[in-house]
Amino acid sequence: MDFISQWIAAWKIPIGRWGREFFDFLTGNFAWFFDSLAESLAYLLEGAVDLLLWLPASLVVILIAALAYLLQRSWKLALAVALGLVFIINQGLWPETVETLVLVVAAAAASMAIGVPTGIWAAHNARVYRLLRPVLDLMQTLPTFVYLIPVLILFGLGAAPGLIVTVIFASPAPIRLTYLGITSVPKPMLEAGEAFGATKRQLLWKVELPAALPSIMAGLTQCIMLSLSMVVIAALIGANGLGKPVVRALNTVNIPLGLEAGIAIVILAIILDRMARVGREHER
Repeated sequence: MDFISQWIAAWKIPIGRWGREFFDFLTGNFAWFFDSLAESLAYLLEGAVDLLLWLPASLVVILIAALAYLLQRSWKLALAVALGLVFIINQGLWPETVETLVLVVAAAAASMAIGVPTGIWAAHNARVYRLLRPVLDLMQTLPTFVYLIPVLILFGLGAAPGLIVTVIFASPAPIRLTYLGITSVPKPMLEAGEAFGATKRQLLWKVELPAALPSIMAGLTQCIMLSLSMVVIAALIGANGLGKPVVRALNTVNIPLGLEAGIAIVILAIILDRMARVGREHER
């Protein structure tokens, strides 16, 4: 190392120490908040999992297949959903699949609840989007493992931290796609609505949101896929589901278990993706 590099390294900026002091401050003063939030989320998630596991697996499969038919009006899709879930049951991974399904649905719902209003706000306020854009860029470029460190420190191990880290990871997608959908609404449509005396609220609900719906639903699909991509990562901080057998297979080089869990994740991803699609041609 040359002299200049040694001199620069000698004056190291103590980012790590500052970060530790910051998190020590949070855990020392707001531990009650983080603990209560984690306990509340864990109670809700575990309650939903217990309810689905209490019901017969065959009944849950029928209900999900029926929901797929109602959403897409495709008996072929409903049959494929049922066969995919039956295969998962056959592989002995039904409890893990239910845990993953609850986590993904909860994370996608929370991400959309955050992302859609934020995207609408950013679309109507250029200053807000200018502030959000570098934050979203940072969130989408950070390695996934980086999210685990602060969440683990603040919330500990369990299903709740897995949900929180998944929501943080998946939220930028609906924000960006909602913003894109709202800002892409043709100006003649807005001008026509204004000409008929529509208020800003009426323009939003009757013109902008219907026109931006395909983009918003694409954000939902992205949310689901990003949430599923965090399944294995979240298992490292105690989240249950299909990520646990994958991690166990990696640690023990158990190829059959890893293959079975991996296929189950792929099947679940395909099922959720097809069910969440809007605007596709319905198969009769």
